[in-house]
Amino acid sequence: MPEKIVPEMTYRIRALHDRDSITVYQAYSPLIAEPALAAGRFVPPFSRGRMTWIKPSFLWLMARSGWARKPGQERVLAVRISRTGWERALSQAVPTHADRRVFRDSDEWRAALRHAAVHVQWDPERSLRGEKLADRSIQVGLSRQVIGDYVDEWILGIEDRTPLVRKIHRLLQDGQAAKARTFLPKERPYPLSPELARRIGADA
Repeated sequence: MPEKIVPEMTYRIRALHDRDSITVYQAYSPLIAEPALAAGRFVPPFSRGRMTWIKPSFLWLMARSGWARKPGQERVLAVRISRTGWERALSQAVPTHADRRVFRDSDEWRAALRHAAVHVQWDPERSLRGEKLADRSIQVGLSRQVIGDYVDEWILGIEDRTPLVRKIHRLLQDGQAAKARTFLPKERPYPLSPELARRIGADA
C-alpha cells in the first residue's frame, strides 16, 4: 500500500491588503455591530475591558460564525486597519502555544505569555465548505492594554459584510460553489519582516 502523503502545514498570513491597510473580520450581535457601523469605530456596548480577536481569513470566520448564523455573531464586519497598527500588534505578540521555533522551552513561553499584550493563535484554515486545511490561519487577540490603540488609532473604516456572507452562503447551499467562490475576498500572502515572522512563528 502506498504511503499516505500528509500535507505540510504552513504558517502564513493571508489577507486582503493594500499598501496602507489590511482587512480583518469580526462577528458580533447587531447590538454591537450597528453602533460601530454608524460611528465608523467601535463604541459602547463594545467593551474595551476584555480581549478582542481579529482574523484576516474570511473563510475561517465563516466556519467559526456558521456563516453569521450563530447567536451573537449575526453581523460580520470587515475592519480596515493600518498596516502600521497591525504590525505594531504583531511586534508585541506571543503565540498561544509553546512553539519551539520561537521559545527555548515551555518555561520561557509561559513567562512571555503571562505578560503579553497581544496573543497569536494559529488554527487550521478552512475551505469554502468549512473543511479544515493543512495551512494555518492566524487569529490575533488584543488585550485591554492595546484595544484603545486599535479602536482610536488603527481603524480606518468598518463595513458590513453580512449581505455578502448571506449571498455566498445561499449560492453554496444551492450547489453553486464555483460561483460562490468568485465573491470571496481576494486574500493573498501578507509580507512580514524576518523579525516579525520569527516572533509569531510564521513561515518566512
